Amino acid sequence: MKIAIFGKQCEPKSINFIKLLIEELGKRQAEIHCFAPLFADIKKMLQTEYSVKLYRSHENLPKDIDFLFSLGGDGTILDAVPIVRDFNIPILGINLGRLGFLSSIPKEDIALAIDNLYSGKYELDQRALLKITKPEGLFGDLDYALNDLTLYRNNTTSLITVHVWVDDLFLNTYWGDGLIIATPTGSTAYSMSVGGPIVTPGSENFVIAPIASHNLTVRPIVIPDKSIIRIKIEGREEKFLLTMDSRHSTINKNEEIVVRKEDFKINLVKMPGRDFFSTIREKLLWGVDNRN
Repeated sequence: MKIAIFGKQCEPKSINFIKLLIEELGKRQAEIHCFAPLFADIKKMLQTEYSVKLYRSHENLPKDIDFLFSLGGDGTILDAVPIVRDFNIPILGINLGRLGFLSSIPKEDIALAIDNLYSGKYELDQRALLKITKPEGLFGDLDYALNDLTLYRNNTTSLITVHVWVDDLFLNTYWGDGLIIATPTGSTAYSMSVGGPIVTPGSENFVIAPIASHNLTVRPIVIPDKSIIRIKIEGREEKFLLTMDSRHSTINKNEEIVVRKEDFKINLVKMPGRDFFSTIREKLLWGVDNRN
């Protein structure tokens, strides 16, 4: 089995778990490919006898990798998406971070997770992405997002005005700090923090959620993900901030933005006994009552 390991950095408290991961894979004679910047950070502490191959980007990551292990938090998985792209490589998130909606495998369960992979005791959870089709080239060939696209005022306290059309039908004009378009995956991220609904994976929806709207009757809305969303911006500033997951750029206010669903999906590995509802109960402390 060919396994890729991805991570951005390694804190000293996590090194023993990474050692365990490589040892467990080495015992099974897996072909290990490690993200070169991560390996440079950990190689002196590993003291491993197992051979590790290196990759630096999607360009030299073998396309026949069986699984990619993402070591960190949800932000690390977002950064792994441009690595796997449309290679159809499943991502297994090992939570070395904090909240961990996407990287839902506790670090203490590394050995169990590997056992489940090798015995076929897992499922693949397909996650939709959104794509910006206009303006072209704003994010190069990384014009898609797993979580969300966000429009925001750029280094100013002035409001921005965002006009939105869905399938060429006028939806609304939003006055405020900005606007979020989220996938079901992103519904538990920035969208949730501004009052957006939690949407289950596979719901085939997008959420459009205003940021600090100055009209208190305006609320987030859920639309089918087959919709084409068209956006125009107004404001005192000439440029505004546009983000796609962890990537950001600026956009001129005279530009039109068009958003739709991406043609491919990202596969997340789901272990037995873990599902979306159990994850949100655990992470959001639903049902927890300090009186009990």
